[in-house]
Amino acid sequence: MWSRSELKERAKKALSGTYWKAFGISLILSLIGGGSGGGGGFNFSFGNNSDNFGNISQSDWGFNVRLFLIFLVVFMIIMTIAIVFSFFISNPLMVGIRKYFLEASVASENGEEVPFGMIGFSFSGHNYMFVVKSMIRQTLYLIGWTLLFVIPGIIKGYAYAMVPYILADNPEIGSKRAIELSNKMTQGEKWDMFVLDLSFIGWYLLGVLACFVGVLFVNPYYNATHAELYRNLRQKALDQKMCTFEELNFKKPEDQPYEEIEIDYSTEF
Repeated sequence: MWSRSELKERAKKALSGTYWKAFGISLILSLIGGGSGGGGGFNFSFGNNSDNFGNISQSDWGFNVRLFLIFLVVFMIIMTIAIVFSFFISNPLMVGIRKYFLEASVASENGEEVPFGMIGFSFSGHNYMFVVKSMIRQTLYLIGWTLLFVIPGIIKGYAYAMVPYILADNPEIGSKRAIELSNKMTQGEKWDMFVLDLSFIGWYLLGVLACFVGVLFVNPYYNATHAELYRNLRQKALDQKMCTFEELNFKKPEDQPYEEIEIDYSTEF
């Protein structure tokens, strides 16, 4: 069992002495995870032929159709680029950043530091395609649930929240297994996870009052706390034999006999 105060205290300890490095990494996560954009207004003057709607000529209609098609093509190109960037750059980086905060949590207990380059974890060796495939599956599942209704999408967002951390432990675990294990880890925990997120609202409100810039300074604390949450849920999963030590790339304690874990891929995602 975990408590919010315990997780936050451990997060503060993990950030001690490495806050600015964590700040830079959290800034990258903010940039790839979402942002704000603004749109401009466009005024088109079609001359005397379009002085009023009833008198729009056939040539004007043709021009409007061509203009619409141009905007449609540009929109599709931008959306394609955004999707490709998200799947092949943002998602692997997100897993690498989760890896950094997990390693930083452990390193802080030994008085060590984790190199900034840890965020490139997903791009090294054979990790990349395993991470890409698993994160695409998670994204598609989330989109599917969100299209049903907002509330199921939020619930499943918490159910799948541990997938990037699981991949940070073992990119080769497989997308179905990562999602199944995340579901099991978060069973009975979703409400407490939601309340944990709510506990940061005060900090974020202060950040908003500081011209929104202050929000960026809260993110390292938030990310470090959620890394501590995963460590707790991971230990629970190991203790309750939801997974094997080998699945998460941990050395099995010598005092524990081998026990095969039955993997149920029929779990409702």
